[in-house]
Amino acid sequence: MAALITNSSYRIRSFPHLQKRKKMAMAIFFRALTEGILAGSLVESRVNVKSMASKILWSPSVDEKNSSQMAQFARSLENNSSLSESYQNLHKWSVNNYQEFWSTFLQNSEIIYKGDASPAFQASKSHSFIGGKWFPNIQLNFAQNILVGAKDLEKAIIAYKESEKKRFISGSDLERNVLRLAKRFKELGLQKGDRVAAFVPNTPEVIIAMLACTYLGAIWSSCSPDFGSQGVLDRFNQIDAKIFICSDSYTYNGKNYSLHEKNKFILENLKQKVEETITIPFDQNKISFDFYLGEDNKEKIDLAPEQLAFSDPLYIMYSSGTTGKPKCMVHSVGGTLLQHKKEHLLHGDLKAGEKILYYTTCGWMMWNWLVTALACKATVCCYEGSPAYPNTESIWQLVDQEEIEHFGTSAKYIGACRNQEIDLGVLNFKKLRKVYSTGSPLLNEDFDYFYANIKKENPIPLNSICGGTDIISCFMLGNPLKDIVRGEIQGAGLGMDVDCFDSKGQSIREQKGELVCKSPFPSMPTQFWLDDNNQKYQAAYFKQFKNIWAHGDYISITNKGGILVHGRSDTTLNPGGVRIGSAEIYSVVEQENDVLDSLVIGQQHQGDERIILFVKLSKETHLDEERKTELKKTIKAKLSPRHIPKMIFAVNDIPYTISGKKVEKAIKIIFAGEEVNNQDALKNPEALAEYSQIKTALDS
Repeated sequence: MAALITNSSYRIRSFPHLQKRKKMAMAIFFRALTEGILAGSLVESRVNVKSMASKILWSPSVDEKNSSQMAQFARSLENNSSLSESYQNLHKWSVNNYQEFWSTFLQNSEIIYKGDASPAFQASKSHSFIGGKWFPNIQLNFAQNILVGAKDLEKAIIAYKESEKKRFISGSDLERNVLRLAKRFKELGLQKGDRVAAFVPNTPEVIIAMLACTYLGAIWSSCSPDFGSQGVLDRFNQIDAKIFICSDSYTYNGKNYSLHEKNKFILENLKQKVEETITIPFDQNKISFDFYLGEDNKEKIDLAPEQLAFSDPLYIMYSSGTTGKPKCMVHSVGGTLLQHKKEHLLHGDLKAGEKILYYTTCGWMMWNWLVTALACKATVCCYEGSPAYPNTESIWQLVDQEEIEHFGTSAKYIGACRNQEIDLGVLNFKKLRKVYSTGSPLLNEDFDYFYANIKKENPIPLNSICGGTDIISCFMLGNPLKDIVRGEIQGAGLGMDVDCFDSKGQSIREQKGELVCKSPFPSMPTQFWLDDNNQKYQAAYFKQFKNIWAHGDYISITNKGGILVHGRSDTTLNPGGVRIGSAEIYSVVEQENDVLDSLVIGQQHQGDERIILFVKLSKETHLDEERKTELKKTIKAKLSPRHIPKMIFAVNDIPYTISGKKVEKAIKIIFAGEEVNNQDALKNPEALAEYSQIKTALDS
């Protein structure tokens, strides 16, 4: 697909017209909610999404549409599929003919492989998803594809740390370092199917190590250094790694943290002792593995990449593990590469030579997603540290100064900038073309904030994206052919047969329901590690609807294909039998100027479920009865009486996973009188003690 890769001072309350439209929308929302339809003993809230306040915030120009790689791909299909460049038509074709779509994209993606690309998918006899094989007749190597994509880049990787001078490595030097390290790994006996475990910060040396590992066909698995030691052991003790890679330290928010004791504890408590440990110095001045391999003598390295089946393992990823031992999800060589390239090239319109920075850690799947951009001939930018050091807008300033074209972050960070009223309008963002947000639903007000601050005179796409570690990619994301509507994700990804089901398994529109995927896709896990007969895999996604992937998110889809995410369905609130997404309450409460963050749960009480709201307030605010009453009135006016919490508590902190997601389930467990296991999966496990104290006080 040569054509695809060619270079070709704010406050929410200052927008009265938005406030007026929002009030009108909420009135309609209330009417829709109170007209719930009886479904057995369950009344579901029916939200007429179409009636909600919708505002187009960005529209692609004709030139932007026509020059996009997605439009080029659509035009290449015209001769044999009679497709127009309408995204809805293109998406419909891609899911109705998903095998043809994935086969066509593979053959035009410049992915290096050997063998016959037919059939695209070979299903098992017992299950539509589990046990099937994608492209069973081809072989490829992930690292080889990355290195070939990066080979001509003057700067393949650029590394940034807090307040430190940047480092970079060329494509040719990247290949040299990978081959040197792969040769050493091979001498150590590392081979296809072996595991390499890494406890590391986000530095270029980690990318080199991952590529050296996968060059030989071994499996990579990583955790970030902000994980607790027990959390790391809960993960790595399941995979029996041959090599352990770690860092001697890392930096966050201006402070350096030694990892000596953590590394020692992990190594001493691994069930299977590793055969080699490599400690990467965090304060290196140049990007190389000379510290481990010695000075490079420049001898030629004759080492061929191990060719693997498309469905062979590449990565082992982990669930959050807040309610039990983390599940180990195995992602394939070909599925990861193919899906990521589709998302980067078609949906992100990432072009050769552009720079992409996603603020992430090596324990979050966005790191894996970011690295694959090298296969698209783009420069990958690593950032290690806090995005808000030495000030809240620091990483925005870096994006501006370094003239980065693609920048990704969390919805929480954008919300923090909004809450602190950071004026980003003073920055030029000369080359910034696209911003991505994920980790949690992006609030309407965050859309408003972005378009009031970022390139206001020449707006750019803000792509809210949603998927997860489970699929190491996205179910729904941006695309260059559609408008961006306030509060909505632009639509489902090509080849992703996304739908919204009610509790009876019926497809619904303009109403809330379960996010499902009705057809297989290449980046689904090939298996769960140590999962006999795929029991955990089956239970994770296929209990609710037979042979239909149910992801556990609560969404609604508009008639135009836009998607709204309402939070996790497994933590859905259910007072009086009315299903409510937690994100609905957050979208209202976190608009309040004195509310820095919030968390909501449902607790069984006297035969029903009551809503309990926890708020983290600004220092100058006291949660007295008057403020509680104001919050309840606001929730009632903007949502409905059903959304009003029975109790509101002020807390010092909201618990999050290390990947930046609110831990509603752990608090729900505490309020059910049970213990929370695997607290090392949390970014701030110390926060749980306060919730336990509140629960104890309630019981007394």
